[in-house]
Amino acid sequence: MKVSAARSPTRRDLEAARGARVPDLIRPGLSVLLCGINPSLYSAAVGHHFARPGNRFWLTLFRAGYTDRLLRPDEEGELLERGVGITNIVAHATRSAAELTRDDYRMGGLALARKVRRYRPRIVAFVGIEAYRIAARKPLAKVGPQPERFAGAEAWVLPNPSGINAHYQIDDLIAVYRKLARRSARTR
Repeated sequence: MKVSAARSPTRRDLEAARGARVPDLIRPGLSVLLCGINPSLYSAAVGHHFARPGNRFWLTLFRAGYTDRLLRPDEEGELLERGVGITNIVAHATRSAAELTRDDYRMGGLALARKVRRYRPRIVAFVGIEAYRIAARKPLAKVGPQPERFAGAEAWVLPNPSGINAHYQIDDLIAVYRKLARRSARTR
């Protein structure tokens, strides 16, 4: 059962969300399919991507030019109108990505490749470099555009906007996401 947007999930709600999924925000022919690592318990409890307070995803998308205003996670459907979708490498929710195994990433990468072939986004952008390195079996990958396609789509790696990713300050995140926004605007 999803928690109402009017209240924050309780500890019980979060524990009940373990293993739950957040529905993909996807349709055929997107300009960009953003691919997170896996849903947090918070996101699974409320049923929306990147919903955990402190996650800088929505602010980053706004300031990078994907949206004309700051969206709330429950407004995520508006991204589809802009040719942007969201999915995850691993579909099930965990407290932390550290709970995922290499097999979770590898199996998730195979499932993601099938999804990319089915929906045919122009660009698939992985939100998290370590997740991409394992799922795509590219251990030396760097942030930015990748030299090889992923399941037929142009591949990019973006830094994870989680508040715990101290390697990237908000302005650094915005700069990388803006490069992808400009690239995706040219592919429409």
